[in-house]
Amino acid sequence: MVRRALAVLATFLVAGCAGLADTGTESAVGSDGTGPITLAIGRDTTAYLRPLLDRWNQAHPDEPVSLLELPEAADEQRAQMVANLQAHNAVYDVLALDVIWTAEFADAGWIVPLDRSLFPLDKLLKGVADTAIYRDRLWAAPYTSNAGLLYYRSDILKKEHLKPPKTWAELREQASRLSAKYHIGGYAGQFLPYEGLTVNFAEAVQSAGGSILGPDARTVTMDLGSARAALDFLVGGVKEGWIPREALTYKEEESRLAFQEGRLLFARNWPHAYGPAAHSKLAGKFSVARLPGLNGPGSSSLGGYNLAVSAFSKRQKSALDFIRYFTGLDNERLVLTEGSFPPVWAELYDDPELIERFPYLPALKEAIVSARPRPVTADYNQVSLLISSAVSGALTLAKPVDETVADLKQGLGEVIQFGG
Repeated sequence: MVRRALAVLATFLVAGCAGLADTGTESAVGSDGTGPITLAIGRDTTAYLRPLLDRWNQAHPDEPVSLLELPEAADEQRAQMVANLQAHNAVYDVLALDVIWTAEFADAGWIVPLDRSLFPLDKLLKGVADTAIYRDRLWAAPYTSNAGLLYYRSDILKKEHLKPPKTWAELREQASRLSAKYHIGGYAGQFLPYEGLTVNFAEAVQSAGGSILGPDARTVTMDLGSARAALDFLVGGVKEGWIPREALTYKEEESRLAFQEGRLLFARNWPHAYGPAAHSKLAGKFSVARLPGLNGPGSSSLGGYNLAVSAFSKRQKSALDFIRYFTGLDNERLVLTEGSFPPVWAELYDDPELIERFPYLPALKEAIVSARPRPVTADYNQVSLLISSAVSGALTLAKPVDETVADLKQGLGEVIQFGG
Protein backbone atom coordinates (compact mmCIF):
# COMPACT_ATOMS: atom_id res chain seq x y z
CA MET A 1 0.00 0.00 0.00
CA VAL A 2 2.81 2.41 0.94
CA ARG A 3 4.66 1.59 -2.29
CA ARG A 4 1.54 2.24 -4.36
CA ALA A 5 0.93 5.56 -2.63
CA LEU A 6 4.52 6.55 -3.22
CA ALA A 7 4.20 5.70 -6.88
CA VAL A 8 1.25 8.06 -7.20
CA LEU A 9 3.06 10.75 -5.26
CA ALA A 10 6.18 10.37 -7.36
CA THR A 11 4.15 10.80 -10.53
CA PHE A 12 3.35 14.34 -9.43
CA LEU A 13 6.81 15.02 -8.04
CA VAL A 14 8.93 13.96 -10.99
CA ALA A 15 6.69 14.15 -14.03
CA GLY A 16 8.36 16.12 -16.75
CA CYS A 17 11.79 16.17 -15.04
CA ALA A 18 14.82 16.26 -17.28
CA GLY A 19 17.51 13.64 -16.75
CA LEU A 20 20.82 14.29 -15.07
CA ALA A 21 23.38 15.82 -17.38
CA ASP A 22 26.55 13.91 -18.19
CA THR A 23 28.86 14.02 -15.19
CA GLY A 24 32.01 12.95 -16.90
CA THR A 25 33.50 16.39 -17.42
CA GLU A 26 34.04 19.53 -15.40
CA SER A 27 32.39 21.81 -17.94
CA ALA A 28 30.11 24.21 -16.14
CA VAL A 29 27.70 26.96 -17.11
CA GLY A 30 26.66 26.38 -20.69
CA SER A 31 25.23 29.76 -21.71
CA ASP A 32 27.30 32.91 -22.09
CA GLY A 33 24.21 35.12 -22.12
CA THR A 34 24.31 38.38 -20.20
CA GLY A 35 21.70 40.90 -19.19
CA PRO A 36 19.05 41.42 -16.50
CA ILE A 37 18.66 38.47 -14.14
CA THR A 38 16.36 37.34 -11.35
CA LEU A 39 17.07 35.92 -7.90
CA ALA A 40 14.39 33.56 -6.58
CA ILE A 41 14.55 33.21 -2.80
CA GLY A 42 12.21 32.54 0.12
CA ARG A 43 10.38 35.53 1.54
CA ASP A 44 11.59 34.83 5.09
CA THR A 45 15.14 35.77 4.05
CA THR A 46 14.59 38.89 1.96
CA ALA A 47 14.11 41.80 4.37
CA TYR A 48 17.79 42.79 4.28
CA LEU A 49 18.47 41.97 0.63
CA ARG A 50 17.46 45.02 -1.35
CA PRO A 51 20.37 47.30 -0.31
CA LEU A 52 22.77 44.47 -1.09
CA LEU A 53 21.21 43.94 -4.49
CA ASP A 54 21.30 47.69 -5.13
CA ARG A 55 25.10 47.57 -4.76
CA TRP A 56 25.31 45.02 -7.56
CA ASN A 57 22.84 46.93 -9.72
CA GLN A 58 24.75 50.20 -9.39
CA ALA A 59 27.97 48.50 -10.45
CA HIS A 60 26.30 46.45 -13.23
CA PRO A 61 23.68 48.70 -14.88
CA ASP A 62 23.41 46.36 -17.87
CA GLU A 63 22.93 43.28 -15.70
CA PRO A 64 20.54 44.35 -12.93
CA VAL A 65 19.15 41.67 -10.65
CA SER A 66 15.47 41.59 -9.68
CA LEU A 67 14.23 39.92 -6.53
CA LEU A 68 11.54 37.25 -6.89
CA GLU A 69 10.13 36.43 -3.46
CA LEU A 70 8.91 32.88 -2.97
CA PRO A 71 6.72 31.69 -0.07
CA GLU A 72 8.13 31.64 3.46
CA ALA A 73 7.89 27.89 4.06
CA ALA A 74 10.62 25.75 2.47
CA ASP A 75 8.09 23.20 1.21
CA GLU A 76 6.17 25.89 -0.65
CA GLN A 77 9.35 27.45 -2.05
CA ARG A 78 10.37 24.12 -3.49
CA ALA A 79 6.92 23.47 -4.97
CA GLN A 80 6.90 26.83 -6.77
CA MET A 81 10.42 26.35 -8.11
CA VAL A 82 9.70 22.82 -9.28
CA ALA A 83 6.54 23.89 -11.11
CA ASN A 84 8.50 26.47 -13.11
CA LEU A 85 11.54 24.30 -13.73
CA GLN A 86 9.50 21.33 -14.91
CA ALA A 87 8.00 23.68 -17.50
CA HIS A 88 11.54 24.76 -18.52
CA ASN A 89 10.55 28.30 -17.59
CA ALA A 90 13.36 30.86 -17.90
CA VAL A 91 11.85 33.25 -15.33
CA TYR A 92 14.45 32.18 -12.73
CA ASP A 93 18.16 32.81 -13.31
CA VAL A 94 19.61 32.36 -9.82
CA LEU A 95 17.95 29.92 -7.43
CA ALA A 96 18.42 30.11 -3.67
CA LEU A 97 18.14 26.43 -2.77
CA ASP A 98 17.72 24.91 0.63
CA VAL A 99 20.93 22.92 1.07
CA ILE A 100 19.02 19.64 1.02
CA TRP A 101 17.70 20.19 -2.52
CA THR A 102 21.09 19.98 -4.27
CA ALA A 103 20.85 16.30 -5.19
CA GLU A 104 17.25 16.48 -6.39
CA PHE A 105 17.72 19.58 -8.56
CA ALA A 106 20.99 18.30 -10.02
CA ASP A 107 19.57 14.85 -10.68
CA ALA A 108 16.58 16.38 -12.48
CA GLY A 109 18.76 18.58 -14.71
CA TRP A 110 17.27 21.82 -13.36
CA ILE A 111 20.59 23.43 -12.39
CA VAL A 112 24.00 23.46 -14.06
CA PRO A 113 27.36 22.41 -12.59
CA LEU A 114 29.84 25.10 -11.59
CA ASP A 115 33.62 25.26 -11.92
CA ARG A 116 35.07 24.63 -8.44
CA SER A 117 38.12 26.79 -9.19
CA LEU A 118 35.90 29.88 -9.30
CA PHE A 119 34.96 29.59 -5.62
CA PRO A 120 37.15 29.67 -2.45
CA LEU A 121 35.70 26.45 -1.01
CA ASP A 122 38.72 25.94 1.28
CA LYS A 123 37.88 29.15 3.16
CA LEU A 124 34.38 28.05 4.11
CA LEU A 125 33.23 26.44 7.33
CA LYS A 126 33.88 22.73 7.57
CA GLY A 127 31.13 20.70 5.93
CA VAL A 128 29.37 23.66 4.30
CA ALA A 129 30.78 23.12 0.81
CA ASP A 130 29.70 19.47 0.92
CA THR A 131 26.04 20.57 0.81
CA ALA A 132 26.61 21.93 -2.70
CA ILE A 133 28.38 18.84 -4.04
CA TYR A 134 26.61 15.88 -5.59
CA ARG A 135 28.29 13.00 -7.43
CA ASP A 136 31.63 14.76 -6.99
CA ARG A 137 30.53 17.91 -8.81
CA LEU A 138 29.81 21.41 -7.52
CA TRP A 139 26.23 22.40 -8.32
CA ALA A 140 25.86 25.61 -6.34
CA ALA A 141 27.80 28.11 -4.26
CA PRO A 142 27.23 28.13 -0.48
CA TYR A 143 25.60 31.42 0.50
CA THR A 144 24.36 31.07 4.07
CA SER A 145 24.77 28.30 6.58
CA ASN A 146 22.50 27.40 9.47
CA ALA A 147 22.27 25.27 12.57
CA GLY A 148 19.55 25.00 15.15
CA LEU A 149 20.19 26.64 18.53
CA LEU A 150 18.53 26.42 21.92
CA TYR A 151 17.15 29.83 22.85
CA TYR A 152 16.66 30.20 26.58
CA ARG A 153 15.55 32.79 29.12
CA SER A 154 18.87 33.64 30.71
CA ASP A 155 17.20 35.96 33.22
CA ILE A 156 15.04 33.16 34.62
CA LEU A 157 17.84 30.59 34.65
CA LYS A 158 20.14 33.08 36.38
CA LYS A 159 17.49 33.77 38.99
CA GLU A 160 17.16 30.03 39.58
CA HIS A 161 20.97 29.54 39.64
CA LEU A 162 20.79 27.20 36.67
CA LYS A 163 22.90 26.71 33.57
CA PRO A 164 21.28 26.02 30.18
CA PRO A 165 20.45 22.31 29.80
CA LYS A 166 22.90 20.05 28.00
CA THR A 167 20.78 16.90 28.16
CA TRP A 168 17.13 16.11 27.48
CA ALA A 169 16.68 15.16 31.13
CA GLU A 170 17.89 18.60 32.21
CA LEU A 171 15.66 20.30 29.64
CA ARG A 172 12.66 18.26 30.77
CA GLU A 173 13.25 19.06 34.45
CA GLN A 174 13.79 22.78 33.92
CA ALA A 175 10.98 23.19 31.42
CA SER A 176 8.50 21.26 33.59
CA ARG A 177 9.28 22.99 36.87
CA LEU A 178 9.93 26.54 35.71
CA SER A 179 7.07 26.73 33.21
CA ALA A 180 4.69 26.02 36.06
CA LYS A 181 6.45 28.46 38.39
CA TYR A 182 6.58 31.32 35.89
CA HIS A 183 3.36 30.50 34.03
CA ILE A 184 4.92 30.28 30.58
CA GLY A 185 5.38 27.47 28.06
CA GLY A 186 8.33 25.17 28.57
CA TYR A 187 9.78 24.29 25.18
CA ALA A 188 8.87 24.45 21.50
CA GLY A 189 10.42 23.79 18.14
CA GLN A 190 8.86 23.60 14.68
CA PHE A 191 6.24 20.89 15.11
CA LEU A 192 3.74 21.55 12.32
CA PRO A 193 3.88 18.65 9.82
CA TYR A 194 6.25 20.16 7.21
CA GLU A 195 9.99 20.23 6.55
CA GLY A 196 10.62 21.90 9.91
CA LEU A 197 9.27 18.88 11.75
CA THR A 198 11.52 16.59 9.71
CA VAL A 199 14.47 18.73 10.79
CA ASN A 200 13.46 18.61 14.46
CA PHE A 201 13.08 14.83 14.34
CA ALA A 202 16.38 14.34 12.49
CA GLU A 203 18.12 16.45 15.12
CA ALA A 204 16.57 14.38 17.90
CA VAL A 205 17.60 11.09 16.25
CA GLN A 206 21.22 12.14 15.77
CA SER A 207 21.28 13.71 19.25
CA ALA A 208 20.38 10.23 20.53
CA GLY A 209 23.34 8.77 18.65
CA GLY A 210 21.46 7.55 15.57
CA SER A 211 20.95 8.41 11.92
CA ILE A 212 18.20 8.02 9.33
CA LEU A 213 19.94 7.15 6.05
CA GLY A 214 23.47 6.04 5.29
CA PRO A 215 25.98 8.21 3.39
CA ASP A 216 25.05 6.47 0.14
CA ALA A 217 21.38 7.44 0.71
CA ARG A 218 20.44 3.90 -0.33
CA THR A 219 20.45 2.35 3.11
CA VAL A 220 18.03 2.99 5.98
CA THR A 221 20.28 3.23 9.04
CA MET A 222 17.59 4.34 11.50
CA ASP A 223 17.80 1.91 14.40
CA LEU A 224 14.66 1.54 16.46
CA GLY A 225 16.40 2.40 19.72
CA SER A 226 17.64 5.89 18.86
CA ALA A 227 14.50 6.70 16.87
CA ARG A 228 12.30 5.60 19.76
CA ALA A 229 14.34 7.68 22.22
CA ALA A 230 14.04 10.72 19.93
CA LEU A 231 10.30 10.38 19.53
CA ASP A 232 9.77 9.60 23.22
CA PHE A 233 11.54 12.87 24.06
CA LEU A 234 9.16 14.90 21.88
CA VAL A 235 5.95 12.97 22.55
CA GLY A 236 6.69 12.87 26.26
CA GLY A 237 6.95 16.65 26.29
CA VAL A 238 3.49 16.94 24.78
CA LYS A 239 1.97 14.39 27.14
CA GLU A 240 3.56 15.97 30.21
CA GLY A 241 2.72 19.50 29.13
CA TRP A 242 6.15 21.10 29.01
CA ILE A 243 5.73 21.23 25.23
CA PRO A 244 2.53 23.29 24.80
CA ARG A 245 -0.09 21.82 22.49
CA GLU A 246 -0.04 25.10 20.59
CA ALA A 247 3.53 24.29 19.55
CA LEU A 248 2.18 21.57 17.27
CA THR A 249 1.06 24.42 14.96
CA TYR A 250 4.43 26.21 14.95
CA LYS A 251 6.71 26.87 12.02
CA GLU A 252 9.84 29.03 12.41
CA GLU A 253 8.01 32.34 12.65
CA GLU A 254 5.41 31.17 15.15
CA SER A 255 8.06 29.70 17.45
CA ARG A 256 10.18 32.83 17.12
CA LEU A 257 7.31 35.08 18.13
CA ALA A 258 6.26 32.83 21.01
CA PHE A 259 9.75 33.03 22.51
CA GLN A 260 10.29 36.70 21.68
CA GLU A 261 6.97 37.67 23.28
CA GLY A 262 7.90 35.89 26.49
CA ARG A 263 5.60 32.90 26.14
CA LEU A 264 8.36 30.25 26.20
CA LEU A 265 11.23 29.37 28.49
CA PHE A 266 13.11 27.43 25.79
CA ALA A 267 12.81 27.33 22.01
CA ARG A 268 14.66 25.59 19.22
CA ASN A 269 15.16 27.92 16.27
CA TRP A 270 17.62 29.07 13.63
CA PRO A 271 20.06 31.96 14.25
CA HIS A 272 17.95 34.49 12.32
CA ALA A 273 15.60 34.63 15.33
CA TYR A 274 18.36 36.20 17.44
CA GLY A 275 18.35 39.67 15.88
CA PRO A 276 14.61 40.39 16.30
CA ALA A 277 14.68 39.11 19.89
CA ALA A 278 17.69 41.29 20.69
CA HIS A 279 15.68 44.33 19.61
CA SER A 280 12.52 43.37 21.49
CA LYS A 281 11.38 43.56 25.10
CA LEU A 282 13.40 40.38 25.62
CA ALA A 283 16.71 42.21 25.02
CA GLY A 284 19.25 41.25 27.65
CA LYS A 285 17.00 38.49 29.00
CA PHE A 286 17.90 35.60 26.72
CA SER A 287 20.84 33.75 25.24
CA VAL A 288 21.57 30.72 23.06
CA ALA A 289 23.38 27.42 23.43
CA ARG A 290 23.83 24.18 21.52
CA LEU A 291 20.85 21.89 21.39
CA PRO A 292 20.74 19.35 24.21
CA GLY A 293 20.95 15.63 23.51
CA LEU A 294 20.23 12.32 25.15
CA ASN A 295 23.48 12.11 27.12
CA GLY A 296 25.12 15.47 26.40
CA PRO A 297 25.17 18.29 23.85
CA GLY A 298 23.14 17.37 20.79
CA SER A 299 23.65 17.82 17.07
CA SER A 300 21.73 20.11 14.75
CA SER A 301 20.66 19.57 11.19
CA LEU A 302 22.85 21.57 8.84
CA GLY A 303 20.78 24.19 7.07
CA GLY A 304 21.27 27.22 4.88
CA TYR A 305 20.96 28.34 1.27
CA ASN A 306 23.11 27.64 -1.77
CA LEU A 307 22.93 29.74 -4.94
CA ALA A 308 22.55 27.82 -8.21
CA VAL A 309 22.19 28.75 -11.88
CA SER A 310 18.99 27.60 -13.55
CA ALA A 311 19.52 25.26 -16.46
CA PHE A 312 16.87 27.23 -18.35
CA SER A 313 18.29 30.69 -17.77
CA LYS A 314 19.11 32.64 -20.92
CA ARG A 315 21.69 34.74 -19.05
CA GLN A 316 23.83 32.18 -17.30
CA LYS A 317 27.06 34.18 -17.47
CA SER A 318 25.48 37.11 -15.65
CA ALA A 319 23.94 34.67 -13.18
CA LEU A 320 27.32 33.08 -12.47
CA ASP A 321 29.07 36.43 -12.09
CA PHE A 322 26.37 37.56 -9.67
CA ILE A 323 26.73 34.39 -7.57
CA ARG A 324 30.50 34.84 -7.35
CA TYR A 325 30.00 38.43 -6.23
CA PHE A 326 27.20 37.67 -3.81
CA THR A 327 29.09 34.87 -2.05
CA GLY A 328 32.31 36.89 -1.72
CA LEU A 329 33.78 37.82 1.65
CA ASP A 330 32.59 41.45 1.70
CA ASN A 331 29.02 40.51 0.90
CA GLU A 332 29.09 37.59 3.34
CA ARG A 333 29.94 40.04 6.10
CA LEU A 334 26.84 42.03 5.17
CA VAL A 335 24.75 38.86 5.18
CA LEU A 336 25.57 38.69 8.88
CA THR A 337 25.58 42.36 9.85
CA GLU A 338 22.52 43.37 7.83
CA GLY A 339 20.53 40.13 7.76
CA SER A 340 21.63 38.26 10.90
CA PHE A 341 22.09 35.14 8.76
CA PRO A 342 25.07 32.83 9.34
CA PRO A 343 27.75 33.45 6.70
CA VAL A 344 29.73 30.59 5.19
CA TRP A 345 33.24 32.11 5.44
CA ALA A 346 35.03 30.62 8.45
CA GLU A 347 37.13 33.70 9.27
CA LEU A 348 34.07 35.81 10.02
CA TYR A 349 33.28 33.66 13.07
CA ASP A 350 36.64 34.56 14.63
CA ASP A 351 36.43 38.32 14.00
CA PRO A 352 36.54 40.10 17.42
CA GLU A 353 34.44 43.03 16.22
CA LEU A 354 31.74 40.73 14.89
CA ILE A 355 31.77 38.63 18.06
CA GLU A 356 31.29 41.76 20.13
CA ARG A 357 28.29 42.70 18.02
CA PHE A 358 26.98 39.14 17.66
CA PRO A 359 27.94 37.35 20.90
CA TYR A 360 26.31 34.13 19.74
CA LEU A 361 28.89 33.57 16.96
CA PRO A 362 31.14 31.17 18.93
CA ALA A 363 28.16 29.00 19.92
CA LEU A 364 26.85 29.15 16.36
CA LYS A 365 30.19 28.13 14.87
CA GLU A 366 30.34 25.16 17.24
CA ALA A 367 26.77 24.22 16.31
CA ILE A 368 27.43 24.42 12.56
CA VAL A 369 30.70 22.47 12.71
CA SER A 370 29.04 19.73 14.78
CA ALA A 371 25.86 19.72 12.67
CA ARG A 372 25.04 16.91 10.27
CA PRO A 373 23.36 17.20 6.87
CA ARG A 374 19.96 15.71 6.29
CA PRO A 375 19.92 12.66 3.98
CA VAL A 376 21.50 13.64 0.66
CA THR A 377 19.21 11.94 -1.81
CA ALA A 378 17.31 12.84 -4.95
CA ASP A 379 14.28 11.31 -3.18
CA TYR A 380 14.57 13.72 -0.25
CA ASN A 381 11.16 15.30 -0.68
CA GLN A 382 9.46 11.91 -0.34
CA VAL A 383 11.64 11.07 2.65
CA SER A 384 10.74 14.37 4.34
CA LEU A 385 7.01 13.99 3.67
CA LEU A 386 7.04 10.51 5.16
CA ILE A 387 8.96 11.57 8.27
CA SER A 388 6.92 14.70 9.02
CA SER A 389 3.63 12.87 8.55
CA ALA A 390 4.65 9.97 10.79
CA VAL A 391 6.10 12.16 13.55
CA SER A 392 3.05 14.43 13.49
CA GLY A 393 0.83 11.42 14.06
CA ALA A 394 2.82 10.53 17.16
CA LEU A 395 2.89 14.10 18.49
CA THR A 396 -0.87 14.42 18.19
CA LEU A 397 -1.09 11.10 20.10
CA ALA A 398 -2.91 9.48 17.19
CA LYS A 399 -0.37 6.63 17.03
CA PRO A 400 1.91 5.00 19.64
CA VAL A 401 5.63 5.72 19.48
CA ASP A 402 6.71 2.10 18.94
CA GLU A 403 4.27 1.59 16.08
CA THR A 404 5.23 4.93 14.53
CA VAL A 405 8.94 4.14 14.53
CA ALA A 406 8.47 0.64 13.11
CA ASP A 407 6.16 1.86 10.34
CA LEU A 408 8.46 4.78 9.55
CA LYS A 409 11.47 2.53 9.11
CA GLN A 410 9.51 0.26 6.78
CA GLY A 411 8.20 3.22 4.80
CA LEU A 412 11.67 4.72 4.41
CA GLY A 413 12.89 1.41 3.03
CA GLU A 414 10.15 1.50 0.41
CA VAL A 415 10.96 5.09 -0.54
CA ILE A 416 14.63 4.27 -1.04
CA GLN A 417 13.83 1.11 -2.99
CA PHE A 418 11.32 2.90 -5.18
CA GLY A 419 13.72 5.80 -5.77
CA GLY A 420 16.39 3.38 -6.89
